[in-house]
Amino acid sequence: MSDTSRPRASLRTAVVWEVLKEALDRRVKATGRDVLDVLDTGGGTGKFAVPVARLGHRVTVVDPSPNALFGLERRVSEAGVADLVRGVQGDAQGLLDVVERDAYDVVLCHGVLEYVDDPAEGVANAFAALRSGGVLSLLAAGLGGAVLARALAGHFTEARTALTDPAGRWGTGDPVPRRFTAEQLTELVGGAGLEVGTVHGVRIFADLVPGVLVDTEPGAVEALLRLEEAAAELPAFHAVATQLHVLGEKPA
Repeated sequence: MSDTSRPRASLRTAVVWEVLKEALDRRVKATGRDVLDVLDTGGGTGKFAVPVARLGHRVTVVDPSPNALFGLERRVSEAGVADLVRGVQGDAQGLLDVVERDAYDVVLCHGVLEYVDDPAEGVANAFAALRSGGVLSLLAAGLGGAVLARALAGHFTEARTALTDPAGRWGTGDPVPRRFTAEQLTELVGGAGLEVGTVHGVRIFADLVPGVLVDTEPGAVEALLRLEEAAAELPAFHAVATQLHVLGEKPA
């Protein structure tokens, strides 16, 4: 996958991509169709849409940014998958105004819930877009990872603020509007009517390890990737992950 060719990029996306690829393979087997219909909400320039299309699936990317959609068009053309990916301007809260209900085998909602006014509505719209038996891939910012990062940087007051703030923000300069715990995300998924599947911690160690170590130590990238994968499903590490990934399935 070219989008994970650089060491830092691979550390940030490898766990999510492996889980997503397995989910796509399961849906192919369950449906008996080699080509799935995938919806990527907030998909931007196609970080996940392009690799999914390379597997042969049709992908609809919904994003509010015209610039992102322009970047998507260029990226899919360069990747040779322009016939499998289409971009639509819209957002998670108005999702059903731009896509059909019950039309997708898999919905990606990555980095979206942090920015919407009503996360529950965002997940409910993703649920409505899924076909029976379809899978939701949800990725959102984790509270614990932000608290730990601020503390390790010596910003102890900001770390405590994030810990006690209802939205998990460390101050007015925080660029992320909202963060979640694993419990909050699974409640959102379950509350929308989806059956909660696996929960993974993402970037548990990758954002904390000095870049010079990863970039210069022989074998460090691969070893860190294996460590991330080993810890991803362990609940003890969900509390300190930079991001949290939850799979949900729409009941048949």
